Amino acid sequence: MRKTFFFILLLAGLVVGSLTTQAQEIGIRFGHINGNNVALDGIFSTGEFSRVHANVSFGQKGLGVDALWNPVYEEIPDTKLNWYAGFGPSVYLSEDFRFGGAGEVGVEYAFSEVPISLGLDFRPYLFLVEVTEFRAGFGLNVRWRLN
Repeated sequence: MRKTFFFILLLAGLVVGSLTTQAQEIGIRFGHINGNNVALDGIFSTGEFSRVHANVSFGQKGLGVDALWNPVYEEIPDTKLNWYAGFGPSVYLSEDFRFGGAGEVGVEYAFSEVPISLGLDFRPYLFLVEVTEFRAGFGLNVRWRLN
């Protein structure tokens, strides 16, 4: 029952957040994502200098949901690269329920000729509910820019 309550609460927050913000980019993420290998990936603007980087990962092991706020999103001087850092909640649903937090630090490149962005980031996880566990891994993001 407790697992269902946390999941419904998280999904409600994501739905409300997605309705009040406008998606900037949508795509796919490969690599280590909350115990899975692939995820739907999206960037949602929350203002001029911050954004939400959300993922819904799936695989043979279960379903994961991350919603990470990136308060740091800046251009690297003398390059066309942007770097970002952020944190937020993470939920993993399988035979075992996990709830905790995740962080991320990454770099991305937005092509000027086509509306595609590529990103590479490092994401550590610390789960605290049901089991205390630390995980970390790298991910590759390929997203289509909508604006």
